[in-house]
Amino acid sequence: MKRIVLVLIIIAAVILAFRLKPVEKAVDKVVAYVETPSLINKDSLTIRSRVNIPEGYRRIIYPKGSFEDYLRNYKLKPFGSKIVNYDGSKYFWQGGHIGILEVPVPDNGLQQCADALIRIRSEYLWDNDRKDEIGFNFTSGHYCSWKAYAKGYRPKINGSKVSFHKTASEDHSKSNFYKFLNLIYMYSGTLSLFNELESVKAKDLKIGDMLIKGGSPGHIVILCDEIVNDQGEKLFLLFQGNTPAQSVHLVKNLENNIISPWYRLEDNATVPVSNYTFSSAEFVRFK
Repeated sequence: MKRIVLVLIIIAAVILAFRLKPVEKAVDKVVAYVETPSLINKDSLTIRSRVNIPEGYRRIIYPKGSFEDYLRNYKLKPFGSKIVNYDGSKYFWQGGHIGILEVPVPDNGLQQCADALIRIRSEYLWDNDRKDEIGFNFTSGHYCSWKAYAKGYRPKINGSKVSFHKTASEDHSKSNFYKFLNLIYMYSGTLSLFNELESVKAKDLKIGDMLIKGGSPGHIVILCDEIVNDQGEKLFLLFQGNTPAQSVHLVKNLENNIISPWYRLEDNATVPVSNYTFSSAEFVRFK
């Protein structure tokens, strides 16, 4: 009798185990779905098409041809592309991005975080026949314009003193434009951009504004897409260059995987972005 009871208990336990196992799997799947919703389109090749909008939000419309529209529709490499350093090696950590922008990485090592954004802004102005607007301050505070550089003017730098002299032939070519940018990369950076550009409050943020920590070293990322809900709450996508000079990449939100890669941004807040943390958020805007 005891043997029969024992057999029945074993059979009941086996049946119960088989019944519970699918339930446990189903729960796991539900939890995983809630925690990591799919906002990524892996087969897309622009910022706008790579990332879906969370429920209840809509994209803010900007005019075609605007800098905002230019950034939002920037081309991406195929999903899964790696961050590559200027020397061709792979960056040591590949866990913080969901897209690589189609921005070449020069092998001179100069195009670091601020420089990558300077390049993208300058290329936009070049492509839209606004070349006379291309120019940036050196860290010393002296303004260096593409217009003067193209006419042959070059800086003479002696410590903190800078003067410009015509020492080269006039050259308005695209190849000379990139030589100009290399000069800017050498003498400008997050500190000069922080001091030069207009400060912006979080409530007024839009695509093209930048989250910045001015310093040596500092860091900077740019807002490249923008959505809003009916309560007026905004979310943004961010991309960045980095040090060492490497692929410009669209970052994940590693702190909030419910809305990742979207970010909520507030003044003076702590904002972890990929492998850097802004301890007190401040924002600036290109002229």
